[in-house]
Amino acid sequence: QVQLVESGGGLVEAGGSLRLSCTISGNSFSIKAMGWYRQAPGKQRDLVATIYNSGHTIYADSVEGRITISRDNAGNAVYLQLDRLEPEDTADDYCCVYTGAVTWGQGTQVTVSS
Repeated sequence: QVQLVESGGGLVEAGGSLRLSCTISGNSFSIKAMGWYRQAPGKQRDLVATIYNSGHTIYADSVEGRITISRDNAGNAVYLQLDRLEPEDTADDYCCVYTGAVTWGQGTQVTVSS
């Protein structure tokens, strides 16, 4: 089984940056892709960034150009660089892995003040 733990969230002003980290433990050989979900208050959890084992990345239109997803060489961590943050980015962010099904961690809170 695979376990995910996020960190790096916090309170920032609009226009600021954060770097979120997700540590992956357990047997990760079956992971086909990694990503980040975002759940704003009162909203559903949406996938905002994905990185495949090939290195190919996909971003949601709402955040493309302001976020960058990356992974370490061994696949033991996935990161999300958040730049030019906006108040609308306030949410709980969850990392995830895809092994035929999606599993995500407990989340890290991002709060952006105006």
